[in-house]
Amino acid sequence: MILDKQKERNWVLTIFGFSIILVGIITVLFFLPGYEGEVGFDVTILPLLNAIYNCFTFTFLIIALAAIKRRNIAVHRTFILAAFTTTALFLICYVIYHFLTEPTKFGGSEVMRYVYFFILVTHILLAIINVPLALLSIVWGYTNNISKHRKISRWTMPVWLYVSCTGVIVYLLISPYY
Repeated sequence: MILDKQKERNWVLTIFGFSIILVGIITVLFFLPGYEGEVGFDVTILPLLNAIYNCFTFTFLIIALAAIKRRNIAVHRTFILAAFTTTALFLICYVIYHFLTEPTKFGGSEVMRYVYFFILVTHILLAIINVPLALLSIVWGYTNNISKHRKISRWTMPVWLYVSCTGVIVYLLISPYY
């Protein structure tokens, strides 16, 4: 089922609108003070959970990539949807954590500070780009627009892999300072 031009345009506009709103919400969260009410649990568990979600996403993407290289579309689709699910769970957890807390300051050495911020900045910038890339890839794959799916997925897969891998690295570098 290939989308007609109008439906495809609507999907593209919806995806870019959603991406802009999502980035706006996350940006606003960084400038808001932390929530001061009772939460009822230790919120520092959420970043660990996010790192676990990123590990699963990375693993699912590798399996999906191996499956498509073998032309096993069913397995590829299953693991892409699994990666999308763990990414969505990560995003929900991430927004909750940043709503409840203020940003954590990195406390490592000067050299490690530069390494951390390089990884963090590239992770953030590529995560922003990955949102519409992943959504477009999924829509075009699901609707069997294979030529567009292949074109965009050549960009999506390495970006998504980098974002999920560096998400874990960022967690490992900042976790001593929570």
